Amino acid sequence: MDRVNEILSELGVSKVKLAKYLGVSRQMLYNYLAMNSINEWPKEKSTKFLGLLGVKDEKELKDIELDSDFILAVEAKLADGVKDGQDKDSLTTLKGFNKKEQELLSDIIFLLKQRLTEDKSKETFYAYSYLYHYLQSMETNKELKYILAYMSKSMGFTDPNEFAFNQDQQFIFEAILFSGLTLYNNGGSSKIKLAEAHKRFVQDIEHKNEEKLSRTQELNTAKVQALRELGYTEINEDNAKEVLEKIAEIQSRKV
Repeated sequence: MDRVNEILSELGVSKVKLAKYLGVSRQMLYNYLAMNSINEWPKEKSTKFLGLLGVKDEKELKDIELDSDFILAVEAKLADGVKDGQDKDSLTTLKGFNKKEQELLSDIIFLLKQRLTEDKSKETFYAYSYLYHYLQSMETNKELKYILAYMSKSMGFTDPNEFAFNQDQQFIFEAILFSGLTLYNNGGSSKIKLAEAHKRFVQDIEHKNEEKLSRTQELNTAKVQALRELGYTEINEDNAKEVLEKIAEIQSRKV
């Protein structure tokens, strides 16, 4: 792989552009380049990369002459490949986002597509389903952001002394999470010892779900009453404001 990295360095190829050409995230590209041989890459990716350099296998890399014609040819292939991929996939059309946002969103999309394409197991599907739920809930639970920051730090992507959110709360949360994960990784607690804690965890979730259901039923009851009092049969664009105000009024009567 030394020759591969040497060629890429001489070409001055952007890692972002190369990752998009191969249809992977930048991080996945870095993982590829850290391997011992191109033969360890997924077959589709290695074939596409070797084609970009105009060779059939890794042995031919030593014969490549890094002259201006070669560099121009590679740049042309990269440009056509990236553009073709963008034209085929509307998800890579990121108008309205700044450059950093475009790169971030592209990387996330490419990574998700690759993982779901290469691994069809139920575990992978459930993992990304849970990730979707995580993203849906992140704006209503600040601790979810702290968890992401903690994982980014623990895996070496982010400085451990960087605090992008509320510094005091994030500091405390990270210390507590570190203590809990250290206990987990060192086998300090058994399933039997934690059974009662997990039982309270389940009960807490069930209680929240019951409250949510009760709240939904209460709102539905208030909506039905509001429609009846106003003489409507349904909520639509024309009466929505009036109906919502009536619902608020009905609920205030119970206070």
